[in-house]
Amino acid sequence: MNVHCEHGQVYSFEPTRTALLSVDYMRDFLAADGMNATRGAPAVALAKRVIPPARRVLEAARRARMRIVHFRECYAPDLGDLNPYRRVRDTIVGEPGPLGRFLIGDADGSRIVEELSPLPAEPVIDKAGFSGFHRTRLDDLLRSEGITHVVLMGITTQCCVSSTLRGAVDFGYFPLVLEDCCGAYDAADHAASIRVIYSENHNFGWVSDSDRFIAALGQ
Repeated sequence: MNVHCEHGQVYSFEPTRTALLSVDYMRDFLAADGMNATRGAPAVALAKRVIPPARRVLEAARRARMRIVHFRECYAPDLGDLNPYRRVRDTIVGEPGPLGRFLIGDADGSRIVEELSPLPAEPVIDKAGFSGFHRTRLDDLLRSEGITHVVLMGITTQCCVSSTLRGAVDFGYFPLVLEDCCGAYDAADHAASIRVIYSENHNFGWVSDSDRFIAALGQ
């Protein structure tokens, strides 16, 4: 199957060898009563933009019987898995919020939003870091199922989506990012992150959108 991409490029894939990676659509990032919204980030506006196309992609991928993997960035209650750099620079982790401590695994805020919640057969990988490949079983899971290509969507574009994308490239997967299913709290961060992906002869993969990807699945 072929997806038409930015700059006239084409991304070719087989659904049975392709995984959809759904990155960090968590309540604290997107819900009106989540941590970021209560701190002034445009979380609700972001949710209204990215959730509808992401939900359509998720449903289409399920119909095509693609492997779907969900992610959450979350940490142990004692922060024992938070690295030294993040301890110093990212002081918000573990802070109290309306839905519990921010980015702690058992807090309500760390749950995936209802519209994109996983089915029982779809694994959810918790990552103590930005990349879905960081100290997780993701690579083993994908290789065990013969996956060679990955399609990414999630929050936020410049952080966990881009980090997982770079991990995919380093591990040898062929990645596609669905631009309208990704978002950042700063539109400039999102745009710059998307632009970098297909710079230097698609150094980090391909970029398309939900409509073109769903159309390809319907071929």
